[in-house]
Amino acid sequence: MAKKRRRIIEEKEEEYQFTPSEFDEREFILKDIYGTKVLFVVTGLAVLVGVVGALLCGLNDDWGWGVATAVSFLVMLIMKRLLMFLGFRADLLEMKTMLMNYLLFLMLGLGICMVLINAPFA
Repeated sequence: MAKKRRRIIEEKEEEYQFTPSEFDEREFILKDIYGTKVLFVVTGLAVLVGVVGALLCGLNDDWGWGVATAVSFLVMLIMKRLLMFLGFRADLLEMKTMLMNYLLFLMLGLGICMVLINAPFA
C-alpha cells in the first residue's frame, strides 16, 4: 500500500525590524573634548615626572634610576585621585580611555627621564 503524502505547510516567518538607538552627537563631542583635556593634563604631569626623575638619576647613578621608576609608577597609581584633586572628574571617562592615559603617562614620563639623563643634556 502506498503511504499518504504529507503536506508540508509553510509557516510564516517572523519579521525582525532593527531600530537603532538614539545617538546624542552633542554628548559624544563633549565627552571627547573632556577626554582630550584630561589627556593634556596627563601629558603635562608626565613631563613634570620625567624631569623630576632625571634630576633624581643625576643625584646618584647607583639607585637614582630605581627611585625615578618608582616615582613614575607611584604617580600613575594615584593619578585618578590626583585628577580629581585638580578638578577633573576621571570617573566620567571610560576605562579604556583611562588605561590609555596610564600607558601614555608611563611611556612619556620614563622616556623623558631617559632622554634627559643621556649625552647632550647630562
